[in-house]
Amino acid sequence: MVDALRPFRHPALFYRGDTEYLAGVMPFLFEGLDRGEPVAVAVPGRNLLLVEKALEDRAGEVRLIDMSRAGRNPGAILPSVLHSFAGAHDGPVRIVGEPIWAGRTDAEYPACVEHEALINNAFAGRDLAVLCPYDVAALSPSVLADAERTHPEVWGLAGPFLSPRFDPDGVRADFTRPLVPPVGVVERAFDMGQLASLRGYAEIWAARHGLRRPRRDDFALAVAELITNSVLYGGGRGVLRLWPEEEQVVAEVTDAGTITDPLAGRVPPPAATLGGRGLLLVNRLADLVRTYWVPGRTTTRVHFTC
Repeated sequence: MVDALRPFRHPALFYRGDTEYLAGVMPFLFEGLDRGEPVAVAVPGRNLLLVEKALEDRAGEVRLIDMSRAGRNPGAILPSVLHSFAGAHDGPVRIVGEPIWAGRTDAEYPACVEHEALINNAFAGRDLAVLCPYDVAALSPSVLADAERTHPEVWGLAGPFLSPRFDPDGVRADFTRPLVPPVGVVERAFDMGQLASLRGYAEIWAARHGLRRPRRDDFALAVAELITNSVLYGGGRGVLRLWPEEEQVVAEVTDAGTITDPLAGRVPPPAATLGGRGLLLVNRLADLVRTYWVPGRTTTRVHFTC
């Protein structure tokens, strides 16, 4: 085991089976506990039970989080899981976070990879260690290759090594690609005058396509936040698109704005800052958020499961 780097560390743990999982995760956790560091584990439910059992009487010292719920939207993991825990503590903190598992959908995966890349931006300079397990038996070689690009070091049976592929900025460029809506979507142009009516329209449309309360209210609120952002920061106008997918409803907003901060919607702004919380709220409400931007154009897409 390599001693935790200071001030920031973000290794990927390549494991095969429960024994290797625990052999990688548990020394990392116990080392933190023995040092008096705040420790959290955010992994899918089955692995969470494995860790909780292995912790035995020290389980009460660790914050245990089911990532399959808290991280259903990869865009919510930074603000609602990692930053929420790390921000509540001064000094060294260590976290086990497993955002990618075999059950992730093709639509979710790019957002997961972007999340892993952004961790490096979000906690640069912070006395923090985030260990991210990857199941080599269940995940494809391309997923593991992406992990080597988003993590500066990799832990495996052969021991820890610095990743020669580490390139988080390149990963973000590769996975932030144009979002093309399907044919036949409902499309509404808007400006300031349509803000109130479009929220109501989105709620009625979602109801017709099977989204029930309270998630229907969340969907309408997310749409309202996105179109308000377009009016305030995206050139005063934009286009809302709505369409159903299998067991989901999807909304997309395109405007003439340019996102200059890759952590927008991922890290809460300072308490004294006015505004800047709309995208943060959208990430917390939706089941999946995807964003594509180039100078002069931003598209944000939200998925809600019916």
